[in-house]
Amino acid sequence: MAKAKYYLTTPIYYPSDNLHIGHTYTTVAADTIKKFKTLQGYDVFFTTGSDEHGQKIQTKAKENGLEPKEYVDGIVANIKKLWKMLEIDYDCFIRSTDEHHEKAIQKIFTKLYEKGEIYKSVYKGYYCTPCESFWTEAQLLDGDKCPDCGRPTHLEEEEAYFFKLSEYTDRLLKLYEDHPDFIQPQARKNEMINNFLKEGLEDLCVSRTTFDWGIKVPFDPKHVVYVWVDALSCYLTALGYGTDDEQNFNDYWPADVHLVGKEIVRFHSIIWPALLMALDIPLPKKVFGHGWILFDDDKMSKSKGNVIYPEPIIELYGIDAFRYFLLREFTFGQDGSFTREKFLHRLNSDLANDLGNLLSRTVSMVEKYNDGIIPAPKTEEEVDNSLRELAVSVADKVEAEMDKFNFSIVLEEIWKLVRRTNKYVDETMPWILAKEENKDRLDSVLYNLSESLRIISVLIKPFMGETSGKIRNQLGIKAEANWEDTKVWNSKDSNIAGNKVEKGEIIFPRLDIEKELIQLEEANQKLIQSRTKDKEVDKVEENKEVEVKEVEVIEKETEVTIDDFAKIELKVAKVVNCENHPKADKLLVLTLQIGEETRTVVSGIKQFYSPEDLIGKNVVAITNLKPVKLRGIESKGMILAAEDDQGKLSLLTTLEEVKNGAVIS
Repeated sequence: MAKAKYYLTTPIYYPSDNLHIGHTYTTVAADTIKKFKTLQGYDVFFTTGSDEHGQKIQTKAKENGLEPKEYVDGIVANIKKLWKMLEIDYDCFIRSTDEHHEKAIQKIFTKLYEKGEIYKSVYKGYYCTPCESFWTEAQLLDGDKCPDCGRPTHLEEEEAYFFKLSEYTDRLLKLYEDHPDFIQPQARKNEMINNFLKEGLEDLCVSRTTFDWGIKVPFDPKHVVYVWVDALSCYLTALGYGTDDEQNFNDYWPADVHLVGKEIVRFHSIIWPALLMALDIPLPKKVFGHGWILFDDDKMSKSKGNVIYPEPIIELYGIDAFRYFLLREFTFGQDGSFTREKFLHRLNSDLANDLGNLLSRTVSMVEKYNDGIIPAPKTEEEVDNSLRELAVSVADKVEAEMDKFNFSIVLEEIWKLVRRTNKYVDETMPWILAKEENKDRLDSVLYNLSESLRIISVLIKPFMGETSGKIRNQLGIKAEANWEDTKVWNSKDSNIAGNKVEKGEIIFPRLDIEKELIQLEEANQKLIQSRTKDKEVDKVEENKEVEVKEVEVIEKETEVTIDDFAKIELKVAKVVNCENHPKADKLLVLTLQIGEETRTVVSGIKQFYSPEDLIGKNVVAITNLKPVKLRGIESKGMILAAEDDQGKLSLLTTLEEVKNGAVIS
């Protein structure tokens, strides 16, 4: 009998920068669903990927001195490395730059045009570059702010192709009415109706001419296909849609669920179903918009400096601790605030005290009281029945809540069993039974503890695969985990009586939270610094051509002539503004007034001066140096400083107040 199919997706991530915990959240959730459904016996296909076209990518690449494809290749490599670290079991990583995807998008765009669903016109509207979105004046916040991200928009006018989205308002409302679970949670559906559909939809711009980093419109190549057709269609092309081999598409489409962050629900529940209706393709069954992971109740943002990356947490505490916390701490449909303290306390309480302690106690007692062999049960008491009844009932509760993606509730149900089993130890007191030489009763207690752990090992497998394996190894279980065996106590197919336990290391050691907080912060900062190093500075350091200090000091032992000196243009400059470099820990960005001219200079003096120390001061600047980009910001000049052998540094200035722009000779 063929297995039932199940298709799920994460967003097609926009790789303008490395992913943080917020992105990881969605992917861990999707991976957990895949592993759970696979354990249940489904044939699951899981797609993730990267949306690599658009103006923002093109601009970012230019800032870094790279071609767009070269720029995104590096970030995609980091994404795949992170997914490998987290043991994410995706079936397809689709890139919007994949050749088969680009060809399929051209076919899709042409089909929509030939059906009359797309037409050419002129667009004039307010554009948000970070969100790659156009907005009407009525949709803006505070005059010119993007309603999605809050950043300023700018007015743009260009020739473009438009999708007739306005004609789908009524069909979408009927979709929501006929399929009330199409958008989850319910609050997201209410937002779509009240904020977008109630007033009627406007036609959607689906091509651009102001940049060329995208898929060319085949019948009008000065246009590139815009993100909504390009990125959203990755869910189809990942299955081979539009190619010579559409078997996966025929097998797995429509998607059972698109998991997305709440900020892109609109694209997936309005634009995407309308496009599919226009293409006569069946609609996905569900769009689930989860909440954000906040940091101290604020959205994570690199510009705010509050980004938490997953790699240091995983390296210090393991994959399973990280995955468990993400899915246990937060209600999936709502926002949740991440703090390192919460993570460490949860690790200590749930994983070290509850689960780790239970396994350690059980295996130790089997070793001590029965030579390491799990005994068969000999007696039965009411306390045993209570444990058994709870243990075999958890799977049904897990299934019901997993269908609603209530990961936190699922883990709480499993932990009720973990805590109940710990309580069972205290209720039965095996050490007293051993002292009293009540062997039959002791054997029954040891078996029940081991059997409860066997069931727990299966229940947690989709969430914590490594930990599940460690528990089973210590219990001497060689067979693969079987979901149906979680519903049977003393299952014939998973009988553990007679197994020899193999005590291993403590699976979750208890932590000193104060020490770990320091270590975790240092690890996160170290990663941030390694990712924001200026490539030009790195190259200089590697080649040992120049010793990079807080300022650039060029020393030459050879003599120079007056003609050589005359080539250097030195002027007095007034610092009218100074800010920290957004991408570097040691750099300041100074705005210098030099006579009638204002220019930007980047200098590595942050260790010695704060921005407020410098504003209003006169400095000496070299003004005819060739401009150079330092971590994305063009520096047009150099300010001079003196540094002694003790490392003390002082900027050069003049004895008397001199008008800025004055030439130094």
